[in-house]
Amino acid sequence: MAGKDTFNNDIFWAFSNLMRRQTENYPGFFYFYKILFFNKMKIFPVEKIREADAYTIAHEPVASVDLMERAAHQCYRWVKKHAGRYRTIRIFCAPGNNGGDGLVVARLLARKKYQVLVHLVRLTEKSTDDFTTNLERLQQNEEVVIDEIKDATTFPEIASDEVVIDAIFGSGLSRPAEGFTARLIRHINQSGAIVVAIDMPSGLFADKPSADKAAAIIRADYTLSFQFPKQAFFFPENESYVGNWEILDIGLSANFIADAPTNNFYVLKPDVQPLLIPRHKFDHKGTFGHGLLIAGSYGKMGAAVMAAESALRAGAGLVTAHIPKIGYPIMQTALPECMTSIDPYELSFSKMPDHLENYQAIAAGPGLGTNLETQKALKHLIQNTPVPLILDADALNILSENKTWLAFLPPNSILTPHPKEFERLAGKTKNSFERHELQREFSIKNKVFVVLKGGYTCASTPDGRCYFNSTGNAGMGTGGTGDVLTGVLLGLMAQGYPALHACLLGVYLHGLAGDFAARKLSMQAMIASDVTKQLGNAYKNIQDV
Repeated sequence: MAGKDTFNNDIFWAFSNLMRRQTENYPGFFYFYKILFFNKMKIFPVEKIREADAYTIAHEPVASVDLMERAAHQCYRWVKKHAGRYRTIRIFCAPGNNGGDGLVVARLLARKKYQVLVHLVRLTEKSTDDFTTNLERLQQNEEVVIDEIKDATTFPEIASDEVVIDAIFGSGLSRPAEGFTARLIRHINQSGAIVVAIDMPSGLFADKPSADKAAAIIRADYTLSFQFPKQAFFFPENESYVGNWEILDIGLSANFIADAPTNNFYVLKPDVQPLLIPRHKFDHKGTFGHGLLIAGSYGKMGAAVMAAESALRAGAGLVTAHIPKIGYPIMQTALPECMTSIDPYELSFSKMPDHLENYQAIAAGPGLGTNLETQKALKHLIQNTPVPLILDADALNILSENKTWLAFLPPNSILTPHPKEFERLAGKTKNSFERHELQREFSIKNKVFVVLKGGYTCASTPDGRCYFNSTGNAGMGTGGTGDVLTGVLLGLMAQGYPALHACLLGVYLHGLAGDFAARKLSMQAMIASDVTKQLGNAYKNIQDV
């Protein structure tokens, strides 16, 4: 088995390197390369998804009612796999195409003898052609109970052990739910039943903030999104509505997806696999670069140790930690593999290290402290560094108090704030959509990468692209995991990874290591050093093709 794995990896590396060489020699070859590796999961606004539907219908070609059949069949397969065989399944369908999806799911489930109850939500007497076609098809099955809901007096009783499928609005919503539809949504939410939303929870906007907390929005346990995730899925205020979400591939045109522009992406394993730099027989520690970490102060040396260790685990050939005198015995004892540069000040960072030209990457911030001498030394570093910087924690806190220094940051530097640190750096926002756009603008204006940490850590680039990460879990919400990420980024940059690749691969690796740690220890029991310990397994998982 080991031989087979080695053979497959050799093929992968050879093919990946071929892609790079062909792209360099023949620019047109990038078209194939980007389809293969960099268009795995785009995040489109609803209008662009509708264009993808229309393009697929016109160019496959496929009738719109048959594309609906294809999409609904994917929902049916998911429901059949996850819903209890003997549960009652109630499907609420408004007279649009989302409701048409629900009607197809009802017909397919009824064929398999599920107990299906269909409730037609009559928002209007008008209906789309595909809805009408599928209603006529469903009515041919006399075992399916179909009723109409026209006002609050006709709401059905919903038992807590039933499954509700929400096919009312989907992603076609243009204004908040109101009237009896809003009351129906609240009625469903109060039932205690398992709720599965088709494409989008009804009442939730995909591409803009939803209304205030009193708005009527389906609180789904599961959301089955067609082909692409929606931007709303990535923001914490929507978690209670979206629940667990999954992407169902409905076969929209690959050509359209490859060519359609977007600035938002969802990073998955196939996206980061080709970024890995292969290692060769005669490589050595000099090949893998030398990273400098400026970190630690009295009472905060643990942050420096964690960042240094994760930099080494990420693959840097050499790591030197510039630390205050008080931290020397701690670092040498805790991590003998790390070299040290000793600051002349006893308790914190006060002087920029000598010979910065010896390092391929420099990171600063974990446990640094914010005293005046440290601020002066950090300013000197920013103004004199020969390479882009990775700034985290106290380095960001200092920067937020001295915003004019942003102009001196070397291009392609990486900032890794959590939301509050970003707010101090860039300003307050009303919601996650505004913060997302502010992050994009901040990266463009300051020509830096921003890794905004969170449930779906988002890396923004100087050209305005944003990449949401797919790995990681709530167990990583513990002190020190940000220091580990800083170390991972330092380790990758030291090896020669471009800043974008370091962000994408580093954040994915970090989150994946956290997932392995949670699997082993639970989210409650894991600590930051457990993430570092799992970096090797994360690397092996990414290399497994």
